[in-house]
Amino acid sequence: MRNIFIIIAMSIIVSGCGHSLSKADLSDANIAKVIKAGEFTQAEKLIKMKIATEDLTPAQIWDLNFQMEVMDRIRQDFSRDDSTVFAQLQKYYPEVTREDMARWEEKKILEGMTIDGEKRYFRNSARNVFRIDEEAEALYNQTHPYSPDPLDTFVDESVTKVLKSARKTGKALVEPENLKIRYSISVKPDEVPAGEVVRVWMPYLQNEDIYKNVKLLATSQPDYIIAPEGHAHRSIYMEKVAEAGKRTEFWYEMSYTVYHKFHDFEPEDVKPYDTESELYKKFTAERAPHIVFSDRIKSITDSLTKGVENPYLKSVKIFDWICDHFPWASAREYSTLENIPEYVIDNDHGDCGQVGLLFITMARCAGIPAQWESGWMLHPMEINLHDWVRVYYEGIGWVGVDPSFGRVILKEELEHNAPRGRVITSADKSRLDSDYFYFYTHGMDAWRFIVNTDYSQPLYPAKTYPRSETVDFQRGEVEWRGGNLYFGRWNYDMELEVL
Repeated sequence: MRNIFIIIAMSIIVSGCGHSLSKADLSDANIAKVIKAGEFTQAEKLIKMKIATEDLTPAQIWDLNFQMEVMDRIRQDFSRDDSTVFAQLQKYYPEVTREDMARWEEKKILEGMTIDGEKRYFRNSARNVFRIDEEAEALYNQTHPYSPDPLDTFVDESVTKVLKSARKTGKALVEPENLKIRYSISVKPDEVPAGEVVRVWMPYLQNEDIYKNVKLLATSQPDYIIAPEGHAHRSIYMEKVAEAGKRTEFWYEMSYTVYHKFHDFEPEDVKPYDTESELYKKFTAERAPHIVFSDRIKSITDSLTKGVENPYLKSVKIFDWICDHFPWASAREYSTLENIPEYVIDNDHGDCGQVGLLFITMARCAGIPAQWESGWMLHPMEINLHDWVRVYYEGIGWVGVDPSFGRVILKEELEHNAPRGRVITSADKSRLDSDYFYFYTHGMDAWRFIVNTDYSQPLYPAKTYPRSETVDFQRGEVEWRGGNLYFGRWNYDMELEVL
């Protein structure tokens, strides 16, 4: 029977390809080459042929199917054609020319790729141009007058309050905030056949020292599973049977008290590492595919930290370099990127998680233990997904670091300038309170809903199909017996009430 299926599959694929296939055509190396060339339709045919004709393990079949899934995700990310992107660029800068577009693309400012012979552009590539390129940003500002970002102003006021309280009390945890949140996932009608069970994992709060009085107030489903403490991705899991023509709704509500945190220490307070400890070995190690000490990473890290022995001062060197060189830009789905830190360096931009992984990689390369942390930012004027990192200093402990929030700018700077990613020249630093300026190298505001203490770890209970987000876990995950439900087939929402 299997031979019959092989013959049928062979005839279908060969006729589709237009030539007979050799074993070399179906090799992993050739399939990877075809994918890299952007020949996605051909690659899918080869993968289907390989699955149909070769004696593969379940794990190999799973991996091959996921390669097809990734190509589909890339198609969704790169969904804009040439004329659409040009029209979007004109919206931001009416005098834009085709020559501008070509120049930005050559410099990797305008992100595009050729898929099946057609030029496609990243869905947010047009707006990103005016975030990434200083010259383009200046053009954008000619038609979009600058006004201070309410989040920047809020951060300035919040950090000022936290430092004042920490210095007065001598405590690390200060200025508690009382919050209530409601998180929900809504699966669109008929995405799952009626009568089938929909499984969801929603982000849930980690048990950290900044949180007190945590209370689960209500849930949409009477039965649920909260991932036990110690799981890197903390979730609340629920199930519900889909009904025809109706959305399948899930939600929960919780309240808690959360503290701002400031580690008041001087660089000389950091003690030498015990390099034989399990903690040190684990959190200074490479972890492919994203934490890899490439020759380029080693060279940059060595040049930044040359002659610097103190771990905190080393981390500040890395922090400064990232703040100065990589403006925030809307990001591709992480599951489609082979090595995120290298992608950031190649493209001169990154969102919070991308620059966070770059920081972790460089810190570890410099012998500084660092790990991932992420979840949501719940600043009342901007509720959104957010990633940051933690660094371990001997004698101090784990300290939050946010290279995406970067260096804090004085209110008067915000009122009179349009800073790029909170970048201030080195000449300005001498007149600033270093605890204020570098708050996000040894402090963290309370507006963080911590869900993850690592990346790319298993969910609890286990998911059957590949995750929509293979690195982070912030929006949630949804699947049913027939497969994973990717982003766009369901909606998510985080609501905040400050009590």
